[in-house]
Amino acid sequence: MGMRSLACLLMSCSLCLAVPAGAESAALSMREVAPGIFVHQGLHQETSGSNQGDIANIGFIVGDRCVAVIDTGGSVEVGDRLRQAIRQRTRLPVCHVINTHAHPDHVFGNAAFAADKPVFIGHQHLAAALQARWPHYRKALARELGEQQAARTAMILPGRSVTGEMTIDLGGRELLLHAWPTAHTDADLTVLDRNTATLWLGDLLFEERVPSLDGSLKGWLAVMQALRPMPVRIAIPGHGPVSGNWPAVLDPQERYLRSLQDGTRAAIKAGSTLTQTIAQAEHAPASGWLLFDAYHRRNVTTAYTELEWEN
Repeated sequence: MGMRSLACLLMSCSLCLAVPAGAESAALSMREVAPGIFVHQGLHQETSGSNQGDIANIGFIVGDRCVAVIDTGGSVEVGDRLRQAIRQRTRLPVCHVINTHAHPDHVFGNAAFAADKPVFIGHQHLAAALQARWPHYRKALARELGEQQAARTAMILPGRSVTGEMTIDLGGRELLLHAWPTAHTDADLTVLDRNTATLWLGDLLFEERVPSLDGSLKGWLAVMQALRPMPVRIAIPGHGPVSGNWPAVLDPQERYLRSLQDGTRAAIKAGSTLTQTIAQAEHAPASGWLLFDAYHRRNVTTAYTELEWEN
């Protein structure tokens, strides 16, 4: 029996998770979009056994002293492969893992970095969101990827929480973390690399894939307006291609969300029930958005629930 196997027999299950089990996995493909900024673009798919949860944009930032990981993917296997990609490029330690929000495709790879003993960072509401949803998320992961993958996953709560803004230093490289009011979710966090004016938006921005509303429609529109004046040269969405066209890259998503708001308000004013409004949404044009059929009706449901009692 090897030393690693013996160690895992002696340690608790949670500590076993700290041992990277994906060293044999192929490293994720990465694109260096600016000096020291590496991004992996996830697939425009739902989580399945064929993609192992590799559906979100994730990556890392290299400073002079250490590395910050921005989201870790939809499974420990994806997290392992991200860790492999980091090790191909630098031997600097991973000092921070930053989660932009609580959705599984962005946090399920966290356990792959436990052995590095980084500081996990998130929005002040991230811990509560993870604790409330983890049983459901864990069950869905077992269903989609199998119990073996689910068993490797661990809920890792942030060691540091962001209220308002926080700056972290990677050595010659400062990152500005901003915790936003409820928008896509109630725990949305952005990361701005001041050296290159690169903004990681998490799921505050969707490109090509239809936006998914899990927070507040009115709040998301308000946050988008607050984002526009930021000094950004490169925008990294939670899903879709990296863009240098700031702030115009926000426009298609804003049009979709405003159309969702206007259409839902019109249905409510006309006296349509939620069921009737959802039925009408089934005939809405996709307008080029991928995965439209899977998410638009859910968005209508969330919007209706929020807007039904306004004024």
